[in-house]
Amino acid sequence: MSITALEIKQRTFAKAIRGYDVAEVNAFLSMLANEWEHQVSKMKDLERDLKQVNDKLSHYQRIEATLHETLQTARENAEQRLENARRDAKNKLEKAEIEAENIIQESRQERQKIRQSIMKLLERREEIIRGMNSYLDIAQKSLESFQKDNSEMYALPKDEEQEQKQEPLRRRKASGSDQIVPESTGAPGAEDLDDLIDEID
Repeated sequence: MSITALEIKQRTFAKAIRGYDVAEVNAFLSMLANEWEHQVSKMKDLERDLKQVNDKLSHYQRIEATLHETLQTARENAEQRLENARRDAKNKLEKAEIEAENIIQESRQERQKIRQSIMKLLERREEIIRGMNSYLDIAQKSLESFQKDNSEMYALPKDEEQEQKQEPLRRRKASGSDQIVPESTGAPGAEDLDDLIDEID
């Protein structure tokens, strides 16, 4: 039931014998109307405040929803970035491992090439040493063969040997001097050197 303060003030009652005092009733109704009007005004103020509170609550709820959505988006973005970072780190790690393996493989191949080169150099050294030894053996044998002179090809005849021994003495006597005349530095049989070389060949 809806009633206003004016309706309370204008309310009338039927008169009866030995009824209530009209002045007291009117005074009470006037006081009740004032109080009613005050309560209605207060209720309107409360409704207005409630509306403002509800508006603020709605605003805060919208802000909360926006913040929640923002936080959710930020969380999803952070998770996505973290996942991307993990994937990128994994890819980089795999790439680094592949590059490291390639470097190790290349190092092993280079080491093998160097080892093969060293082995070839060592083999070449052994070949050179064997060649030099062979050459020295041949030279030694040739020298020994050259020194033997079993057929006394390079020996002077005994008459010529005696002749050469006495030649310095004759020269001293012919010169009338006791000074020793040096012997000839020419090698015996030098004039036949070409013949000897031809025979050796």
